[in-house]
Amino acid sequence: MRDSRLHVSNASGFTLLEILIVVAIMGLMMAIAVPSVRTEIIDARANAAMWQVHAQLQAARDWAMTQRRTMEVQFNGTNQILVIRVDGAVRTTLATLVFTNGMQYQLFAGLPDTPDAFGAGRAINFGGPTTVWFLADGSLSDANNVPVSGTVFLGIPDQSLTARAVTVLGPTGRIQGYRWDGSAWR
Repeated sequence: MRDSRLHVSNASGFTLLEILIVVAIMGLMMAIAVPSVRTEIIDARANAAMWQVHAQLQAARDWAMTQRRTMEVQFNGTNQILVIRVDGAVRTTLATLVFTNGMQYQLFAGLPDTPDAFGAGRAINFGGPTTVWFLADGSLSDANNVPVSGTVFLGIPDQSLTARAVTVLGPTGRIQGYRWDGSAWR
């Protein structure tokens, strides 16, 4: 004999209301996360440009010391650095750096000087020239072989939180990077 009892199945699943609540929560989380991710991407790009400048200057200094040759560093246009080995009349370009993602030499109005206080009068501030030289002893000098300290300010125009700075202490060639956090250089 067959069992004539009615079998009720216990179907498992989600109701339409539960699905809508989950979708609404996910939408809210995305609305919160997307601007934050965008800010982090811009911040990472600004940091990358600062570290590229730092690395380029450090390489020029290291080459000057290891090769016992003067290394000329040119800051060209709004976003380019050239490192040139000077060997008498022979000049050889060793490295070229071009910033990407909208980064350029940029001095933001209202931002104070870095803690090194080498001056914030211009985006490339080595007392006037946009070309400096690392000497064989590791020092940074001007065209007259006089030690010169200075700062290279970077950023994306109209975005002050992208402000970055790289300073060089002329007599020693010490290179330091700084990031503007909205209230101070760190």
